[in-house]
Amino acid sequence: MSSRRSRSRQSSSSRITDDQINDLVSKLQQLLPEIRHTQSDKVSAAKVLQETCNYIRNLHREVDDLSERLSELLATSDTAQAAIIRSLLMQ
Repeated sequence: MSSRRSRSRQSSSSRITDDQINDLVSKLQQLLPEIRHTQSDKVSAAKVLQETCNYIRNLHREVDDLSERLSELLATSDTAQAAIIRSLLMQ
């Protein structure tokens, strides 16, 4: 069997179906606070993906802010407390 035919069979067997995509978008929608409880159950996949990107960006900002606050806290606390916090973070 030629490698071209083999690749064709592999790619067609690993393709995701429209039903699978719809199911994944629906599951993703349930994770997003902004559109989880919308009045209509029909939200476009594009809207779900856009809100997912926005949500991830916001989570990144929140992590950055919390990391900065923690760094400031560790810098102002005595070394024993800072060492304990650092050891807890490393676990």
